[in-house]
Amino acid sequence: MKTSGSLAALVGGLALCPAPAVAAADPSTPAVDDAAIDTLFDDTMSRYNLPGLAVGVVVDGEVVYQRTAGELRAGEGEAVTPRSLFKVASNTKAMTTALLARLIDRGLLAWDDPVVKHLPHFRMHDPWVTREIQVRDLLIHNSGLGPGAGDLMLWPEPNHFTREDVVAGLAHLKPLHSFRSRYAYDNTLYIVAGEVAAAAGGASYEELMEREVFAPLGMSRCEAGGFDRDAVGAVAQPHRRVGGRNVVYREDGPVVDTVPMAAAGGVRCSLEDMLAWTRMWLQPERHGLVDGRPWLSDARRRELWTLHMPMPLGSRMRAWDGSRFYGYGYGWRLNDAHGRLKISHTGTLSGMYSALTLLPELGAGFVMMTNGSGDDARTVLVQALSDLLVRPGGAMPVAAYAEVLQRERDQAPPARRAPDTSARVPVAADDATVPPGLYRDPWFGEVSLCPDPRGLVFASAKSPTLTGLLMRLDGRLFVDWFDDSIGTDAWVQFTVEGGEAGMTMAKVDPEADFSYDFEDLAFQRVGPCH
Repeated sequence: MKTSGSLAALVGGLALCPAPAVAAADPSTPAVDDAAIDTLFDDTMSRYNLPGLAVGVVVDGEVVYQRTAGELRAGEGEAVTPRSLFKVASNTKAMTTALLARLIDRGLLAWDDPVVKHLPHFRMHDPWVTREIQVRDLLIHNSGLGPGAGDLMLWPEPNHFTREDVVAGLAHLKPLHSFRSRYAYDNTLYIVAGEVAAAAGGASYEELMEREVFAPLGMSRCEAGGFDRDAVGAVAQPHRRVGGRNVVYREDGPVVDTVPMAAAGGVRCSLEDMLAWTRMWLQPERHGLVDGRPWLSDARRRELWTLHMPMPLGSRMRAWDGSRFYGYGYGWRLNDAHGRLKISHTGTLSGMYSALTLLPELGAGFVMMTNGSGDDARTVLVQALSDLLVRPGGAMPVAAYAEVLQRERDQAPPARRAPDTSARVPVAADDATVPPGLYRDPWFGEVSLCPDPRGLVFASAKSPTLTGLLMRLDGRLFVDWFDDSIGTDAWVQFTVEGGEAGMTMAKVDPEADFSYDFEDLAFQRVGPCH
């Protein structure tokens, strides 16, 4: 489905009809049309064999392009539509910070409130940090923890961790750096932020999101908590590539449960709803009014879009966007793209990829969502759509962006490539060099490493997907997970101190997603196998 009308005309008309409080478009902004976006859409869809794709573009407060293709479940015939629900993953973070901003507008909390003011039981590893960490610090990835610290309590799904487990686990996660000294992306502190909102707002995070965000903004198809899958209908399922085909995995059951990581990445929305969200940010005076009054004050909006934490500016961003700065606001990433301010975020979760990009000085923005293994697809399509709007000369072909990504991989140093593990052999159940038994980590909980007819099996009590066979490769040990959708196997090393056995882990693939934070685990043997 596409909307009628010419995107070229609307982009060209921005200079004549700028949105209030938004800079007028430069007359040199390249004019683009529906056919140009269609080409990018089609080429991305086919090059990356996506099961489903949804894209929408907003200019001057209007949806000027809206298109979906593919299926909710590959091979079953139910088409993706603008009303289909996708996991927006970490695009949830901007919704969480907007919820907090709403509560601040009502005088229920402040960005610089100590977290313990609202959650007296909250603890970080360092008592000084516990005392000093503020609500704002939960939102800008400056805690001193390593990237993705504690994420194994969230993924892979499903697991048995609760929100209380995640908040309590933070006391045991050791920092890698000084508090507030540098950027390192995290999810767990956004869960704390959701609990701060619940404490201040007097209702659960899910109730507050519905009451304060979705309902007033007319985002009727968004879900933050549990729901009946069939009653809601049209719920896209995640896919991965197996043997050249898109295969559904980790699919939803009939009842979709509330998840611990809701405030960090648990919201699902349709393309229609995400475009309503986009319009509200680009034209608050027109699409951000509730009962004639601003849904969010100008002061809060400015705070959300202020750069609070610098981020590393990579060579690709310099080359593609001509960027000179990059940083994190409250739930948003900020950079300059060919002299224009870009406000954006992405979302990645279990076979679902999303992106939202706003170009407020042009009054333009776009959304993309896919239910497939779409990391490169998202990178390519988002950059192309951005270039179409702001880059002198417009967008390059999809293939040109894809070739850059492939060159980067080909030129990566050997130390950053996953090793070949095909020569692995199972460790014998009676191997004297491996101490079997029950092990416990203070935040991840209990795992067993016990004999099985196949050898020694590692099994997590609270994250049962993390179950696999202990293998040996060139003198090193690692766990080969039975579920091959897990993004990396894990090295295992045993220690003995004071007569007590310990166990540490690390990613086999150094380039795997940082949410596989095996490096943060420190197990101690607590007993024999049952």
